[in-house]
Amino acid sequence: MRVLVAPDSFKGSLPADAAARALAGGWLARRPGDDVRLFPLADGGEGTVDAFAAALPAAERRTLTVPGPDGRPVTAAWLVLPDGAAVLELAQSSGLPLMAAPDPLGAHTYGLGVLARAALDAGATRLVVGLGGSASTDGGTGALRALGLRLSDTHGRELPLGGAALADLARVDAGELLPAPPGGVQLLVDVTAPLTGPAGAAAVYGPQKGAGPADVALLDGALRRFADLAGGDPDEPGAGAAGGTAYGLAALWGARIVPGATTIAALVGLADGLAGADVVLTGEGRFDETSLTGKVVGSLLESAEAAAVPVGVAAGQVTGPVPRSVSAAVSLVDLAGSVDAALHEPARWLHEAGDALAGHLARPDAV
Repeated sequence: MRVLVAPDSFKGSLPADAAARALAGGWLARRPGDDVRLFPLADGGEGTVDAFAAALPAAERRTLTVPGPDGRPVTAAWLVLPDGAAVLELAQSSGLPLMAAPDPLGAHTYGLGVLARAALDAGATRLVVGLGGSASTDGGTGALRALGLRLSDTHGRELPLGGAALADLARVDAGELLPAPPGGVQLLVDVTAPLTGPAGAAAVYGPQKGAGPADVALLDGALRRFADLAGGDPDEPGAGAAGGTAYGLAALWGARIVPGATTIAALVGLADGLAGADVVLTGEGRFDETSLTGKVVGSLLESAEAAAVPVGVAAGQVTGPVPRSVSAAVSLVDLAGSVDAALHEPARWLHEAGDALAGHLARPDAV
């Protein structure tokens, strides 16, 4: 059998390439004669830089120390592609796991802007920015301020960083904002949320970043204030990605919002791989209803269903009903016996999951 192994990263646990190797190892332990091919994926969040690097071996990896989402220094990797484009990943500079403790009102994306500025200084002709896994709900204002944007209150005082400060916003000054590169800026997003409202950045994703009900209301109002002054389209699908970073970069820097999962799948040649596959294995940290809204696993399920290829899913946790497009699903927590055990040895339990999925999905006549 030909088997495609195409997981997302298991956030905070294993990158996508390590997850793919572990799943493949489990499958091959049971069926060593099968043709198993690895396609580690991403959707704009954690693992985006690695996915591009794997697909484009000539890309040059660079690193830079930048202010993290709580101001402490972090080291972020970025890529220079052969065509002169640069690939950045918000999760590496401004991601939630980089926080010492959640700070939903004060966390920011300034580090992403420092990274973008470095790419421009290095001569990048185009930017590809993976948006996902953010710690903040600042509308991308931190990143834009690192690029020269100025925000002030009614007294002309510069606002502090963070989403909550936008509630006092009175003036948006883009006079010193660096111009976007000549090839433009492409934003890879993993959600279709608008900027504000009950389906927006603060309401849906704020609680994951530590926001309580009062914080969510404050942040939603602050983003509305920012949108009133910045223009653009706050209702564009995906504008709410990464705490509204997609909106800010689109409105003030002319960036284009695109689905991350399908863009990266096309880059790595997933469609060609599916054309000859007998089965696909995928996975992520948590498989639930949000997995089907623009993320890696949901996008892969659609592609595999169109190609009539059965899919097996391995996830840290599997919650809610499993769609009929999934032929088999395995939970690492169920295999390990607890969340702590699964997190302590994720590669071991993904190996076990690969073995279990081989038992469920292998054709009886394919031995």
